[in-house]
Amino acid sequence: MTEKKAAIHKTIYDNAKNHFLGNFPDSLPIEQAYLHIGMYLGWIIEHQLYSDYFEEEAETEIYRFMRREIPATILSEIWDGYLGYELFSKEGNMFTYYYYGGGLYKKDYEHMLANDLPSIYHVKDTWENYDRVGKRISERFEEWKKLIS
Repeated sequence: MTEKKAAIHKTIYDNAKNHFLGNFPDSLPIEQAYLHIGMYLGWIIEHQLYSDYFEEEAETEIYRFMRREIPATILSEIWDGYLGYELFSKEGNMFTYYYYGGGLYKKDYEHMLANDLPSIYHVKDTWENYDRVGKRISERFEEWKKLIS
């Protein structure tokens, strides 16, 4: 196994606990720490870049998210705000390692949704916001596919 594959195989990309135990604003509900993670996980679901394990464990949540019955915050909360390698397919992990792990997602999320807000935690959990950031993730995914081909 190459060094990069080994790194991806054990990567935890994000965890909401790191946010709400860090410099999270006291004035906000703790659920806001889950939002940016849930929006990314939702995009992964919509693009079927999740693992067999995630599909087996989260079949109902996947279905409900696709029907827009549960928002990104709830999706992330169900998984305790955890975003790790075992949730993604091989391609999903490679892209997530590059995009989320490389810090581009955070920059895009801030630019697209939190530019005029005090922090990323002040973003509202709306389908409009999800669609906005999802479009940008899709653009980055297409750029990434060109880079690796």
